[in-house]
Amino acid sequence: MSRSYRKNPILGNACPESEKKDKTLANRALRRINKVEVLKDSEIFSLKREVSDVWCFPKDGKQRCFTKEITWRWLRK
Repeated sequence: MSRSYRKNPILGNACPESEKKDKTLANRALRRINKVEVLKDSEIFSLKREVSDVWCFPKDGKQRCFTKEITWRWLRK
C-alpha cells in the first residue's frame, strides 16, 4: 500500500487526523458505567450519547475540497 492515494478529496475541518483516541475513551467510560449498572442489577443502561459529547471532540467533521490547490500530500493516506 505504499502507493495508495485517496480517490476523493474529503478532508477533516480541524487539525487532528482522526478521533480514534476520543472514541476509545468514550467507549471505555461507557463500558465502565454499564459494568457498574450490571453489578447493581439495573434494567436501564447508559447510551454513548449520555456518557460523551461529540461536540467536545477536536475534529469538527469532514468536508469535500473543490479547490484546485489540493496537493499530493493531502491525498496521501
